[in-house]
Order: sequence, then structure tokens, then C-alpha cells
Amino acid sequence: MSENLIERISMALGSEKTLEGFVRQLLEMLQLVTDMESTYLTHIDDVAGFQHVRYVRNTQEMQIPEGLTVPWQDTLCKRAMEDGRRFTDDVPGTWPDSEAAKALGITSYLSTPVMLGDGVLYGTLCAVSAHSQPLSERAEQIIHLFAELIGQYIRKEQLLQELREANDALTAVSMTDELTGLPNRRWVFSTLPKLFASAAAEQRSVLVAFVDLDGFKAINDSYGHESGDRLLQSIAQRLRELMGPEDIIGRLGGDEFIVATMGPELNAVNDDHTLTFKVKLAQQLTGSYELRDNLIDYGGASLGVVAANPLVCTPNIAIHDADSSMYEDKIRRKHQQ
Repeated sequence: MSENLIERISMALGSEKTLEGFVRQLLEMLQLVTDMESTYLTHIDDVAGFQHVRYVRNTQEMQIPEGLTVPWQDTLCKRAMEDGRRFTDDVPGTWPDSEAAKALGITSYLSTPVMLGDGVLYGTLCAVSAHSQPLSERAEQIIHLFAELIGQYIRKEQLLQELREANDALTAVSMTDELTGLPNRRWVFSTLPKLFASAAAEQRSVLVAFVDLDGFKAINDSYGHESGDRLLQSIAQRLRELMGPEDIIGRLGGDEFIVATMGPELNAVNDDHTLTFKVKLAQQLTGSYELRDNLIDYGGASLGVVAANPLVCTPNIAIHDADSSMYEDKIRRKHQQ
């Protein structure tokens, strides 16, 4: 292998950040080494029974269509692997029954499997020509090397994707309250600024509600912690049913929840909006709950609702104000009992 080729491979490995860019460089080098008219990488979908031509470099007369999909059973690649024959300069005589080869006018054919690190067949790396073309030992060595490099690159991308998915799953777990399935405090405080930014851009308010369940300790003491957990889960479900997919619902901890939604335009907001939102929440959370073997008539929650102006109010301040309003509501509700 010439030093120039080694240098080009090293540069491709170091500079290309995508599989497509890396493969296209190798296809160009493979075409120069084999003197074939077309070089290409395929992917085999063994379950569906198709072979897909992913990336192609065409020169001269031979034109292999990029994106071409053909039945796997009719491909030269399958015949070559079954026969243990990776090269021929007489395709019509070697595999006369291949309709795909006839349609494409292939005379010379060279291929090698592209295997992933776990022994799975990904596809094939191929070089073809419309004319009879001899195969040099150097060209045979190069195509095997390139197939190995491509397999390693694909496996690396797969591992990176698996790592990203695992990281996303861990992030989701770290942002979710295990008992209720609602987002937790961490998620709420990381997401509220986005809602405030969107509201500010639209010149709208943000309605923030702090929810504290009344009598929760008494329910735990009277019916057991499993019933208390069931109440928290039911509260979470009722909040989901009331709010929309773009709204924020979260459990801050214990018997405290937070709800936030885009409110009316800043120049139209008034106390009626916060009162209406508070009444909707109160009605949603008050009523009968089935807690294991017990059906209780639950009086609801203390609620603090504020309409925050996102141009001058931060999420932390809005939550603080809603929390203060909730305590005022809790005191009022106790005096009414």
C-alpha cells in the first residue's frame, strides 16, 4: 500500500465526522485502486429481503443508481457469499440468472462483506465495471481493509447512539418523580424558564399555581401510606387530565405540586384570570377518590395562583409568590372549617 493512500485514509479517519463523508472518500480511493467504473456500499435488510445501495461513486459508462433497492435473493452479493467467490470478470458467464446484473450491464464484479464488531452482516462493499477488468492482489487487500474500516465506523456510530439513548433514559429518570410519573422539581425548575421565554416573546402572561394537598398526613395516618401514595397518583392523573401537553405539571415533593400554563396577553390580564384558573384546579382536585379498599370524599387542596409578567418576573419569583398565596389560602380554608 502506497504511503499516499495510507495518508489519505488517515486524513479521512481524522477529518470526516459522518459515515457518508467517510464512505465517499473510501469509494473514491477504491475506484482508483481497482480501476473499476463504479464503487458502492450496500446495506442488507435480511428480514425484509432487500439490499439497499447507500452510497455510490460512478465513473465512465457504468452507472449504479444511489438509493437503488433490489431483492436480496437476486443480488450478485448473495451469490458471491454463497459461492465463496468475491471476484469475477465474467458476470454473465458466472451468474447468468441474475436479472439485476443484466439490467445494470455488469461484467466485472468485486465485493466483500461489511461485518460489524458483533459478527452481524451489515452489507457489502462492491466495485463493478461494464468491461472485463482484472483484479490485482493490492486491490483485493484494499477492499477488505476498507470494508473493515467501514464496519468499525458503523459500529462506533451505533455504540455512540446507544450511549446517547442510555444517557437520555437516565436523564428522563432523573427528571421524573418515581411515584406519580410526573416531572420532578429538577425538571420543573429547568423547564419553567423556557415557558417564560415563550410567553415573553408572545407578550403573554404565565399562570403559575402552587398546590398543597390538605389533610394528607391524616389520610396517611388513617388509611396507611399505600393509600396516601394512591391519592398522590390520582391527583397527578387529574392534573394531567386538566392541563394540556404544552403546560407544566410537576411534583415538587411530599404533597406539593406545581402547575404552569401560558396565560392571557399582558395587556388583558386581570384577577379574573387567576380566579378562574384557581376554581378549575379546585374543582378538578376535589371529590371522591378510591384509595385501595376505601372510597373517600376529599376536600381538595390549598391553591396559590399568580399571573406572572415574564418581562419583569422570573420563574423563581413566580413560584415564591404562588407559594405565599397558597399559604394564605390554606389559612383561609382552616378558618372556614
